[in-house]
Amino acid sequence: MMAEDHAAAAAAPDRMQALADAAREACSRGVAPVHKWSPERCGALDLVIRADGSWIYEGSPIRRPALVKLFSTVLRRDPDGYVLVTPAEKLDITVEDAPFLAVEMASEGEGERRRIRFRTNVDEVVDVGEGHALRFETAADGGFKPYVHIRSDLWALVARSAVYDLVELAEERDGVLGVWGGGRFFALPEASA
Repeated sequence: MMAEDHAAAAAAPDRMQALADAAREACSRGVAPVHKWSPERCGALDLVIRADGSWIYEGSPIRRPALVKLFSTVLRRDPDGYVLVTPAEKLDITVEDAPFLAVEMASEGEGERRRIRFRTNVDEVVDVGEGHALRFETAADGGFKPYVHIRSDLWALVARSAVYDLVELAEERDGVLGVWGGGRFFALPEASA
């Protein structure tokens, strides 16, 4: 039994490296076309994307930003959960909240002409509007948690520092408090009593 445990432990880094190699090859330019791939599910990878944006592999943080960025390009959300996918394999992973964190925000203009741009923890940049909506969920403490759509069914939780910037942009339209971005109005959730 101990020999099997050692063999499994030795295989885990090889599997991680093999996935990294396949991801690198599959997406040499930007995000991989994961929506086109339908490999068999190969099991689960002990990878957790925490709500704070950190990626944890087998209990230890992945400290190489380039590796996190690489894996983010082969991330997909299927109906039954999040997976890392290449043309040859699909592995289940765990995502605590959203797979990305919107760590920086910039805006220009006012009202309907306002542009809002977010940068994620993996350096993807999106402009809020058509194709990149904002959504707000009610948090456990009664406040709200904003998210920005990144791609496919993948969202970024807006980091606390950017939330304050976003709240400063809130204005009222027809009795509803919300934020304009890219010609669209995104309503904030009503305050809970």
